[in-house]
This record gives sequence, structure tokens and C-alpha cells, in this order.
Amino acid sequence: MVRIGTSLLLVAALATCDAATFSRTGLAANLLGNPGRPRPSASLADAPAWSRIPRGGGNIGDSATVTSTSITTLITESLQGLTQFMEGSKSDTLLLLLTSALNTPLSNLIGVSPIIGFLALGLAAGPKGFSVIKDIHTTEMIADLGIVLFLFEMGIHLSFDTLMEMKKDVFGLGGSQFGVTALAIAAIAKFFGQSMAASAILGLSISLSSSAFVLQLLKDKGEMDSQFGKKTFGILLLQDLMIVPLLVVTPLLAGDGGNAGAAVAKATIQGALALTTIALAGRFVLDPFFDAVAKTKDQNSFVGAILATILGMSFLTEGLGLSNTLGAFLAGMLLCETSHSDQIQTEIAPFRGILVGLFFFTVGFEIDLKVIASKPTIIIGTVLGIVAIKASIATGLCMASGLDKATSQRVGLIISQGGEFAFVAFRLARSLGILDEDVTRLMLTCVSLTMAITPLLEDLGSRMAIAIEEEGTKKVR
Repeated sequence: MVRIGTSLLLVAALATCDAATFSRTGLAANLLGNPGRPRPSASLADAPAWSRIPRGGGNIGDSATVTSTSITTLITESLQGLTQFMEGSKSDTLLLLLTSALNTPLSNLIGVSPIIGFLALGLAAGPKGFSVIKDIHTTEMIADLGIVLFLFEMGIHLSFDTLMEMKKDVFGLGGSQFGVTALAIAAIAKFFGQSMAASAILGLSISLSSSAFVLQLLKDKGEMDSQFGKKTFGILLLQDLMIVPLLVVTPLLAGDGGNAGAAVAKATIQGALALTTIALAGRFVLDPFFDAVAKTKDQNSFVGAILATILGMSFLTEGLGLSNTLGAFLAGMLLCETSHSDQIQTEIAPFRGILVGLFFFTVGFEIDLKVIASKPTIIIGTVLGIVAIKASIATGLCMASGLDKATSQRVGLIISQGGEFAFVAFRLARSLGILDEDVTRLMLTCVSLTMAITPLLEDLGSRMAIAIEEEGTKKVR
């Protein structure tokens, strides 16, 4: 047993030694216990480096240099191997998770909105910064799921009865805001030399606001149930519905849409099919499906059922030519009517929080510092122009609908940015030849900057509302 144990120790100890060293030193004979065999003589220089370190002190001479060099080489090679191993998806994943974990504490530490923190980190890590993120396409696809989950969460807070109560805000105020803003921006684009098709795309796209940014701010401020929050949400909901005609109109403007009537009829049929399928699923499938899953009392099964429902409905609407966020929103509305809505909100919240943060992170990818540096006057003028036009139109329409001045200007300022769908519309228009490369890059940067200053605009709106209310109180006195 001693000989077997000694042999195992020998194998382990010599795992890193080569055969020549093993033979030269005669170490095997000594460890295996052969006292009759004389130990071969070997010079100190022939021995491996680790065996030449003196014991009990003494001058190690060149041995220290050799050992130090060997350790340095090993460390260098190990670090190089680790770097190569971490390249690509592994480093991207780790960076995204660290960003989600550390952004909010760091933003709070320096006193800025976490949204701005995500944008700044995305700018630094993205393709127009230091290019730390390698797989941009996959990262953006994952981040898009954040918008899907975000709209689902909004839907699960909104029952069908509540939506009907908001129809004046959705179709009245929201419809007028979209139409007037689109016409105004299209006219300005035409004035500056854009073609009719390009002007129409710019007007329709920029009239849309960012649901993700605005609704996140409303939620953080606890304003979702206020009059200000409801009016804003109604406008955003209408804008989400307008994505469908925008997708239909874009290829028609490029001359690639064939017969306009056929395209519109196709979009109408696809929309009706999607809504009918979702309505039937909600009425006959979702409630018994979630009842069966809930009876298992297994959290993993329940979360899987939630994600399957959200993604299934979003894929359905997207596949039929509608917005994937519309499908997620309708899925939330349907699940709002079930007895499991509270548990669904609790289970989905962590996924939504992380993925929405990643969406804000990817928006930073579109901010092109080179474009800003080369055309600062144009960039600043365009950003301020978009904000001023959208804010003034929305404020005026809110006041015309009977809303007070303080709340109206808050609504106008918080929806004055461009929306995330503008990224899709501009790229589609570029691929169809409606927008050229320079205009597309310019507008993507400007829309991203309007989104970046949304928290500042919301703070400005709050301060202005307080000032207006105080002024009104003084006049009354």
C-alpha cells in the first residue's frame, strides 16, 4: 500500500516535469525506495530550476533570474489565454450584466438619471465609442426584448374597460398630436430641400415619441395614475398604433409597394387576423392555461408560461406586419383580466428591469461623436428644433382639450423626444433609397440625443408646472 501511495504521489508531483529531467535526477529510484542503487550524480546546473533554490538561505545567483523569468512568462501566457477565452460573447455578456448591476448605484452617486447613465455607458462601449461590445446585432436583439416586456407590463396594468375610458385621450388627443406634428415636421424638412418621400418619412417618424423612456420616467416618479400620466400614456398608445401605417407607407413612398390599395388592404387583413387570434386566445386559452400551470406551484413553469405568452403574441403581431410591442401590450391587457395578474407582475419584473436597461444602453450606440464634432451647429439646431416643435404642438393641443396649462406643458415636454421606432423607420428608408447615408446618420444621432435629454426635460416640466401653479395661487390671493 505504501508503494502504491508513493507511486501516486510521484505521478502527481511530476505532472509538469519532462521525461529527461525525470531520468537525469534519478528521482524515481529514490522515491520508489531502492536503497541499494546508488544515486546518480548530477550537477546543480543540470537540475530543474525549482530544485536549485537553496534551503536555509544562501545566494541563489542566476537561479532567481531563471525562476522569475519563468513565472513572468507563465503569468503572461495565462493572461493572454484568458483574454482570448473571454473575447466575444462571454465578455459582452459579462459587461452587460455588470452594466445592469452598477449603473444605478453609480448614477445615484453622481446625481444623474440612470437612463443617462445607460446612454453614456452605451456610447462608450458601442461601435462609435471604444468598441468594447463586439456582437452589436445580438446585443440589440436582446435589448429589444426589454421594450416588449415593458409594453407587456404597461398592458397588464390596463384593463379593456380602462382603455375604453381613455378613448378620448388615445384617439382624440393622441391622433391630433400625431397628425399635426407629422405635417409640421414634414413641411420643415421639405423647406430644407428634402424630397416629398423623405419629408413624409421624417415627419411620420419624428412625430413618434419614446414609450420606453417616457413610461419609465412616469413609473419612477409615481405618475402613472395621475392626470398627467394618463394623458401622456394615451398619446403614446396611439403612437404605437401608428407604427402599422408607417410600415405600410414607407415602401409605397419608395415606389416599391406596388398597388397602394392592395397594400392597405393587406395590412388591414393582417391586423384583423392578429387581433382576432389574440382575442380568442385570451378568451378561451390563457385563463385555463395559467390555472393549470399555477396548480403545479412551480416557479420555473410559471415564468416559462409568462415568457411563452409574451413572446408568442409579440411574434404573432410582428409576423403579420404589426408592431411586436403591440402584441406584448395586448397580451398584458388580456392577462390583466385573469386572477394571476399580481403574480405575473411580480415574476416578470426582474427580467423587464434588466432588459429595459439594456435597451437604453443600446440607444447610446447610435450617438455618433464624429457627426456631432463635424456638424455641431446643425446637430444642436435639429435637436432643439425637434423638442421645441413637438413640445409646443402637444402643449397647445392639451390646452385646447381642456387641460390646465401646468399639466399641458408637462405633457408637451415629456413627449418631445424622438422615439425608438425612428431607428427602424430611418434604416428602412435608407435601404429603400428614400434617405441617403448622411441624412440617416444625422437623424439617428439627433433622435438619440433627444432621448438622452428626456430626463432633463421632465425635470424642467415639473419645475415649470410648480412655478405656474404658484403664480396662479398668487393671482388668486
